[in-house]
Amino acid sequence: MSTTWTIHGREFANCNCAYGCPCQFNGLPTHGDCSAVVGIEIDNGHHGDTVLDGLRIAGIFSWPGPIHMGNGQALPIVDQRADAAQRNALLRIMSGQDTAAGATMFNVFASMLTTIHEPVFTDIDFAVDVKKRQARLKVAGLIDQRGEPIVNPVTGTEFKGAIVLDGGFEYTRAEMGRGWTKTDGPIKLDLADSYGQFAELHLCQDGIIH
Repeated sequence: MSTTWTIHGREFANCNCAYGCPCQFNGLPTHGDCSAVVGIEIDNGHHGDTVLDGLRIAGIFSWPGPIHMGNGQALPIVDQRADAAQRNALLRIMSGQDTAAGATMFNVFASMLTTIHEPVFTDIDFAVDVKKRQARLKVAGLIDQRGEPIVNPVTGTEFKGAIVLDGGFEYTRAEMGRGWTKTDGPIKLDLADSYGQFAELHLCQDGIIH
């Protein structure tokens, strides 16, 4: 029997698509392929009896084409503060286990991966302010990322907009912004001034908790 779980927290994700990201609307990725780096802070959560409050996770992802075509690779990164039980719990959630098919982005993305690199357990320096559309994610030797608001190129004022999805598998509302990310290690990326989303997450084994 699958273990029940919940996580309630915040995320920042930066992918290689143009602002808005066609993938959010069942479209094809802007450049034909998909690369993304995601950071998540769990304010409160559990996996069975294992408490996950205050822990962080991150991931580097790359697909040679649209995600639904598969053959992707991923590097899971887990907070080094997690004990053995918490590490196992987080990896099970991140790999889409104990989750109804298609119910969360973890399950969907994991099903489209061919290569999952050995997980890294290390310090994750992550901070995100969803309302202000500000974020940073630093993992020594692996990730250097920042998220910012979109700025009107003529007036210099911040653009404020969001995507609201009624039937999503990740968020109900995501604030739109932009991001810059450089990665090293088994998946090397260099994303500049591309799609960024700032969102509150409230998920369980059956999908979004409304």
